[in-house]
Amino acid sequence: MRSKRFLLVVVQFALIAALLLSACAPKATEAPAKAIRVAVVMPSSITDMAFSQSMWSALTAVQAEMGGEAAMEIKYSENMFKVPDAATAIRDYASQGFDIVIAHGSQYGSSVQEIAPDFPAITFAWGTDVNTFGLANVYAYTAAAEEGGYINGVMAGMLTKSGVIGVTGPVEVGDAKTYIDGFTQGVASVNTSATLAKTWTGSFSDVALMTEAAKTHIAAGADILTGSSQSVVGSIGAAKEAGAVLWFGTQAEQTSLAPDLVVASQVYDWTGMLKEIIASRAKGVLGGVAYKLQLKNDGLKIVFNSGYALPADVKAAAEKAIADIKSGAITVQP
Repeated sequence: MRSKRFLLVVVQFALIAALLLSACAPKATEAPAKAIRVAVVMPSSITDMAFSQSMWSALTAVQAEMGGEAAMEIKYSENMFKVPDAATAIRDYASQGFDIVIAHGSQYGSSVQEIAPDFPAITFAWGTDVNTFGLANVYAYTAAAEEGGYINGVMAGMLTKSGVIGVTGPVEVGDAKTYIDGFTQGVASVNTSATLAKTWTGSFSDVALMTEAAKTHIAAGADILTGSSQSVVGSIGAAKEAGAVLWFGTQAEQTSLAPDLVVASQVYDWTGMLKEIIASRAKGVLGGVAYKLQLKNDGLKIVFNSGYALPADVKAAAEKAIADIKSGAITVQP
């Protein structure tokens, strides 16, 4: 009987010792989650205060939300004005195994269409357009820039004193065109006698051409200017030089370029779209979807310059137009 009790005690001690040893033993380290790798090719600088900066700001915001560089790696190529150079960068990033390659420019569409089929496991995204080319690994994206254009136009039509408004654009395509289309409709909705003088420079990047176009409009009596693309820094510079010419921005918040003259900016917020693309890819959906930024999905935002004394009736008209576009009471034609 004693021997059985002794044996039971020994077994119990052995079990306790085993449990203690297992508790103290170092646990196997779980492999860290693999960071998603995202590359972006842009036509201008990440600090252009316009199109490229809007995407860069969104990417870094998503990266921070996901947990920083350990969770999301970002590489970029900026100032890719020449399409062949951009195409080389797009292919290089895909060859390096980046999970998502973003071609941020409507001029890059043909390059994506050509390159994407060679890398079926890579997700490509490009804009501004809605064409995925029928490819399962291509996302497309655009902005309903006409909506914010309309809002800016309403304010411009109410604020102009000379009745002349100058428009400086790069190339009459994509969101550059739709923004101006919306702006034109917005002005006409409140001021049928205003004259809109439009100039298309033919270049997204030529600041000197944009500057000269703006100066020409100012010399002809324009007291308000607007326009799009990274080269609008030239137009804003001309407005500052003139001293009393107001500016309405788009794509990014442009108040810092001329705090006394910028009335408001339409801001592109790509963060929601980027998060959806990343989540969809994780579920195995590599492409085939087109996204559109709108006021009603908060992809577009109107940022008023708090430093500019916007008359109450003008702001009220702008806010009503925003609400009406969101509700569908106003439809802006692109």
